[in-house]
Amino acid sequence: MWTAYGPGGTQTGITVSSVLVAEGDAPTILGLIAPLSEFWDAVQVSKRFVVHVLGAEQTRAADQFALRYPVSPFDGLRVSASEYGPILEDVGTRAEATLTSYVDVGYSLLVRATLGEFEFADEPPAPLIHYRGRYFTAASRNRQLP
Repeated sequence: MWTAYGPGGTQTGITVSSVLVAEGDAPTILGLIAPLSEFWDAVQVSKRFVVHVLGAEQTRAADQFALRYPVSPFDGLRVSASEYGPILEDVGTRAEATLTSYVDVGYSLLVRATLGEFEFADEPPAPLIHYRGRYFTAASRNRQLP
């Protein structure tokens, strides 16, 4: 999940299910996002966002940021501020990201950013994966989550 600040400091975010992280100096992240999203509107201006790595217990948050519920994506979540965007306090593994480029790819944008400061949870989660309409974790491809 990626979060950023929009105009006037409004919080915005998006669930990004197509992500690739490449090692390097500095590490790079690529993700496919919706070009008409509020998140993209914010990042075009700020050039910054926060990347959160969700675990199995955070499927509700993933669905909220995918706009599957009629509430604010931030509803019920503990949030604090950073220079790069809203930080979801219950998501302990995250990184700062700075936009470097983007390109139209079909109906999506392929966004590229360099990763800066990282924070890791004491027990990092097995990353949450959305595949064919269901949630899984990277720890067990065959274990479907509720």
